[in-house]
Amino acid sequence: MLELMKSKVTGFWKEEDGLGTLELILIIGVIIIIALIFKDQIKKLVERLLTNVSNRSNEFFE
Repeated sequence: MLELMKSKVTGFWKEEDGLGTLELILIIGVIIIIALIFKDQIKKLVERLLTNVSNRSNEFFE
């Protein structure tokens, strides 16, 4: 009985199923922090790209 309990506790201690979830949450958190830091630059870049696409599409359809 004692050996069974010891093997169960050892198996639980070595289990790493939740590790992937924790890593994923940390990566998402870092990406959100970076996006908040560079929010203005990202916004300007996206606006510039959309303006460029709009201008090119207007040239194409004229």
